[in-house]
Amino acid sequence: MKKFKSRPGFTVLAYKLALDPNATAGRHLHSHAGAARAAYNWAVEYVTAAWWQRGAEQSYGIPEDELTPWRSWSLPSLRKAFNEDKRTNPRFADWWEENSKEAYNTGLAGASAAFDNYTKSKSGKRKGRKMGIPRVKSKRKARLTCRFTTGTIRIEPDGRHVTLPRIGRVRLHESASRLRALVDAGHLRILSATVRQDRGRWFVSLQVEEKHQLVKVARPDAAVGIDLGIKTLAVLADSDGFLATEPNPRHLDRAQKQLRRASRVVSRRQGPDRRTGRQASKRWEQANRARNKVHHRVANLREDTLHKMTTRLASEYGTIFIEDLNVAGMGRNRRLSRRVADAAFGEIRRQLTYKTRRHGTRLVVAGRWFPSSKTCSRCGAVKAKLPLSMRVFECDNCGLVIDRDANAGHNLVALAARTTGTGVAGELDPAKAELKPRGADRKTRSTRPRRKAGTGRAGGTIPSPRAGKETGDRQQATRAQLALW
Repeated sequence: MKKFKSRPGFTVLAYKLALDPNATAGRHLHSHAGAARAAYNWAVEYVTAAWWQRGAEQSYGIPEDELTPWRSWSLPSLRKAFNEDKRTNPRFADWWEENSKEAYNTGLAGASAAFDNYTKSKSGKRKGRKMGIPRVKSKRKARLTCRFTTGTIRIEPDGRHVTLPRIGRVRLHESASRLRALVDAGHLRILSATVRQDRGRWFVSLQVEEKHQLVKVARPDAAVGIDLGIKTLAVLADSDGFLATEPNPRHLDRAQKQLRRASRVVSRRQGPDRRTGRQASKRWEQANRARNKVHHRVANLREDTLHKMTTRLASEYGTIFIEDLNVAGMGRNRRLSRRVADAAFGEIRRQLTYKTRRHGTRLVVAGRWFPSSKTCSRCGAVKAKLPLSMRVFECDNCGLVIDRDANAGHNLVALAARTTGTGVAGELDPAKAELKPRGADRKTRSTRPRRKAGTGRAGGTIPSPRAGKETGDRQQATRAQLALW
């Protein structure tokens, strides 16, 4: 399939608009999203049925050339098989004509991508954690979504309605007159639309091709270093020496009292039980909606806070420095996991990435092992250890006493003179760095290894694989010795 390329001078963006559907439009949206889920489940069962059949035949000793043939999970193959089966399958025969073909194509495309991710993960071509075999989606837990790529997709001239294939006109929660004006001027073209129910409301995401117009930032020659934290959401230190802090609102902590009360009410109702097939009671559904409403409000407040902060930074500074934090590892700390998730460090970096690109500015990501908190921002000396409980940095060399997060922010700004300008983490000038005492420029182990290194067969000592994770060189050396062993 030919990959889409935007026209010169245009860029592909997405606009997420809230919908305000009436009862009829709401039924159509639910029907299309349910059709996409049904098509996804059909594709998963269609492909895996051949897998289980082949496994059973192999257990009977049937030769390889006589086994049931494999079923392709490519999108054209699934679409062809589904079109042949939907007219006779009692699961779809009575109602498949009520929805647009894009609804079924959404489910089949999702199943095809799921099988591709599984096979690539199993063969080692896909990074990240291992993916399991695709499973069917539950009607109660599945997220309602549907994507439209063909048909009538437009914003009406009044700017208050959007038209979707087979669904018709749906009212928008807010006016989209600005987008409609760009369409009329020829500066914007709608490519696709994705409807999705999120946090109890329907949204439509319009993927558009928009004429690229750079917006000049307020201080294009200034740089800012951002040190993210929990006590303070962000400490901002710019190249002019100005220091500011962004308070952490802790929306989830503030809502804990309401969540505990709502959760107690839910626990006293008769909920669903998948083992026995028991359905949830009406009172449980009502109490669960009340609890979800609290979660939705927390998520909306967090999203609003992060968008306001990242938009302000991207529109003011020409260069932004942040750290490459191990958010997944920080989330495994049982004492800090809830507050780390509430701060949403990964979301801050994601928003800064596309907002700086939109403004034509730079986003430089410091290396994960860059000692921003341990390094003295005045003399450059590096502490061997700096526990998280120590919130004030005291330099043993020059006697500087400064807040820990502020010191890290100043070090990130000082990194601007050493970067190559590409914005890639770890790309520094080849100037030789100052040697640090006791190897303090490397990551220090915070906990003792569980297993001590033993004696090898030839009388030598094989280092622990955990020790090799401190630096890349030591890790490679450890792997080489283990391979020889």
